[in-house]
Amino acid sequence: MKKIGLLSDTHSYWDEKYKHHFADCDEVWHAGDIGSFDLTLKFEAFKPFRAVYGNIDGADIRAAYPEFLRFTLEGVDVLMTHIGGYPGRYDPRVRTILQTDPPKLFICGHSHILKVMYDKKYNCLDINPGAAGKYGFHKVRTLLRFVLDEGNIKDLEVIELSD
Repeated sequence: MKKIGLLSDTHSYWDEKYKHHFADCDEVWHAGDIGSFDLTLKFEAFKPFRAVYGNIDGADIRAAYPEFLRFTLEGVDVLMTHIGGYPGRYDPRVRTILQTDPPKLFICGHSHILKVMYDKKYNCLDINPGAAGKYGFHKVRTLLRFVLDEGNIKDLEVIELSD
């Protein structure tokens, strides 16, 4: 069993609340638009860290993290990228992957809109954690926590961050 902390679109903003809310997580995942390499170092020093780069990330972050990250953890096949879309409106590159080899869990960021939707067509859970940083049009900053356990995704929690 692994407890995961998930966030996206920090845009260089570090909030000590990340550490508070992810304290009991085994790993932290970031779905892109990290914003600064210094931020990645803070996450890496805190917990095992998996991330993808986003459209605002510079060459240093792009050199350290991939555009697409695919892995299996606790029996759950995971695909993560920054620009991905959602059921019925996937980015064409993501749609191609889903059509040929769908994961059980698809994670993306970019929209700054928290969405958790099950895609019946591809039998996969689609998660966008919204935006955890302060830059953007969003009104509420959000994080997610969930558990991966023997092929199951469970105990999903939405965390709203106040300023």
